[in-house]
Amino acid sequence: MANTEYDYDVLYIGSGHGTFDGAIPLAARGVKVGVIESGLIGGTCPNRGCNAKITLDAPVALTRLAENLNGVVNGNLSIDWKANEQHKHAVIDGLPNMIGGLMKSVNIDLISGHGVLKDRHTVTVGNDSKTAEKIVISTGQHPHRLDIPGTDLAHDSEDFMNLTTLPKNITIIGAGYISLEFATIANAAGSNVTVLTHGDHVLRKFYQPFVKQVVADLEKRGVVFINNAKVTKFGQTDRHYNIEYNDNQTITTDWILDATGRIPNTQGIGLDEIGINYNARGIEVNDHLQTSIDNIYASGDVLDKDQPKLTPTAIFESTYLMHQFAGDSADPINYPVIPSVVFTSPRIAKAGVSIEDAQQNGQYEVKTNHLPDDWYRQVTKEGLGDNALVYDKNHHLVGATEMSDQAEDAINTLLPAIEFKFGPAELERLVPLFPTIGADTLGQL
Repeated sequence: MANTEYDYDVLYIGSGHGTFDGAIPLAARGVKVGVIESGLIGGTCPNRGCNAKITLDAPVALTRLAENLNGVVNGNLSIDWKANEQHKHAVIDGLPNMIGGLMKSVNIDLISGHGVLKDRHTVTVGNDSKTAEKIVISTGQHPHRLDIPGTDLAHDSEDFMNLTTLPKNITIIGAGYISLEFATIANAAGSNVTVLTHGDHVLRKFYQPFVKQVVADLEKRGVVFINNAKVTKFGQTDRHYNIEYNDNQTITTDWILDATGRIPNTQGIGLDEIGINYNARGIEVNDHLQTSIDNIYASGDVLDKDQPKLTPTAIFESTYLMHQFAGDSADPINYPVIPSVVFTSPRIAKAGVSIEDAQQNGQYEVKTNHLPDDWYRQVTKEGLGDNALVYDKNHHLVGATEMSDQAEDAINTLLPAIEFKFGPAELERLVPLFPTIGADTLGQL
């Protein structure tokens, strides 16, 4: 693919999963690759997203397990927030160098700075210009901020995960993944947590009967939910903060987390100047991930797409582009089943056809299981847990949703069956390790 007319065969703007999972094997095949990054190598997920979050959540999962087994296991567990924060840093602080080292090992040029598109083959980085036959925009997203007076008094998810001391009272604005996951963590670590939601539902993309069980459990643990709260202003009094909402109602708190969503990073990178189409949801691409300029592509969370904006999606897109650029395939992208999970306690995870869609469509059969009735879930005395398995008319598994302490592992077990449409004969060929969550989950099919 080498083209001496340009500095690079492929030049990526951004170094997250939408880039490095494909760029590394691409460069290993002899393609000349450059990666421009203005922040930490690896982007959001390794440095201020998934990896940090799951590390902070690990003690929460342990305390829940000890709580379930109270009486079998004696003694109370508590979370040392400072130690938890230090452990998070021990886990993630080396990731940028590790990812950068992998890229350098295959001769990828790492270019530090803010990349701006100048024309269809040129990106400027400060006073320098870099040229490439193909360019990939993988700039990700950033936290949304409420456009209200005092918005600078609120914090974002990265700020929360960098807290060295956990505030006594935390108020979270939002109803999505970040809001519920961080409410779970902060509550388990000893904070008084209040969640303000704009509507009357949280986690709207997940099956609401399961969501309501998670919310009820959090409320039992002391989390306060205030629904239909239109937040209008943040203010500060001495060391405390005031949140005004609806008709002059006020909450006083020690710390505010604005978890009202994430916005694609489409500004300040030259899209308007060179004529790349985008909208509020992200950069518009075709079924080959090409933008409105055909040698410029986009991948990851910056895309306008129907698929979930998750790390696994970005990895798949990055790998897809690698095969395109290496000449392995010219086919349009064909997304597999992409699972989603919210890391509350219990978790809620799903893949494939949803329960709601199955219930509205007569061609599907839905089988439900109350998991505390299952012998394997009784090993750890799970008190909350349900799942629903969706089958087509030929009894192929086409979807699954679960709410349980091990929902993410259960759905991962079922993914091959959903993606490859296993029928009864194929399922009989799966012989899992026993006793495990995988065996338990497959035994329900």
